Amino acid sequence: MRGVVMHAPGDVRVEDLPDPRIEAATDAVIRVSATCVCGSDLWPYRGTDKVDGPARMGHEYAGIVEEVGAEVSTLRPGQFVVGSFWASDNTCELCRAGYQSACVHRVPMGALGSQAQYLRVPLADGTLVATPEVPPADLVPDYLAASDVLGTGWFAAVAAQAGPGRTVAVVGDGAVGLLAVLAAKQLGAERIIAMSRHESRQRLAREFGATDVVTERGDDGIARIKDLTGGLGAHSVIEAVGTQESMTQAIRSARPGGDVGFVGVTHDVSIDGMEMFWSLVRLHGGPAPVRRFLPELMGLIGDRTINPGRVFDLDLPLEEAAEGYAAMDERRAIKTLLRP
Repeated sequence: MRGVVMHAPGDVRVEDLPDPRIEAATDAVIRVSATCVCGSDLWPYRGTDKVDGPARMGHEYAGIVEEVGAEVSTLRPGQFVVGSFWASDNTCELCRAGYQSACVHRVPMGALGSQAQYLRVPLADGTLVATPEVPPADLVPDYLAASDVLGTGWFAAVAAQAGPGRTVAVVGDGAVGLLAVLAAKQLGAERIIAMSRHESRQRLAREFGATDVVTERGDDGIARIKDLTGGLGAHSVIEAVGTQESMTQAIRSARPGGDVGFVGVTHDVSIDGMEMFWSLVRLHGGPAPVRRFLPELMGLIGDRTINPGRVFDLDLPLEEAAEGYAAMDERRAIKTLLRP
């Protein structure tokens, strides 16, 4: 099969790779209908994270079941499925509590590489969710978004306690931040402030439910949020970047008693203890337990209540993955969809 391999920062290639096969009785093999480039893939692409290459790439996926192991009981060949970027058994104590991304048997799907024609999915019964029937082609990007960025944005909104009567500020205008706007809207937030300097992303944020747009960053951005909230700050703030600046901006944009949901993969972020103490702000976040939300999100997609696939503004064949990475790195694209 063909699959994406990163050899060094900036060096992405599509190569011949061994076809995946059933290795454990709980595995499934799927034919990938669509996959994509994640913002977190740009950290090694830019050299911020070490590339211990050649490394297979990708952890977002939707596709058709080709084969299942002897112990898989809820899936059958021919079904269209979506899975999370963590494989999980969905039965351990942590999974039952809704934190499948901390499953005691979890397997990182990024190590298996979903940017490929086929993918082996461990713990298939607990990881994959099937649609009632194979969806029409136009819904495939929406279902793909549920595999990570939609589920991650949704978790961020839930962690930030977004809901009726609350003002939500979203720090970050990438795919996760934009879909956090969508999530906050679906959860009933009264006011949603998107922080963005890019006109195309501002437009999409407003389509997803943003009521206000703040273009300032840092201290100026914090001051603008305070101005919009009567000097108090937002009830809920979503951090969807992962830098020191974005985390500081998120915490300082929340009002006392407010909530910050953080899902940006952190790099060199530290939090001052005394500032946290006096802020009276609650923090919750981390790697999103996407599997917790998949049934609900896939239902909303299936009945066309939401259209998260709008974040894919570049659609390429798998063979052109290198261009997909470059376009996102250069901010020519919000998110690249790859079709094997």
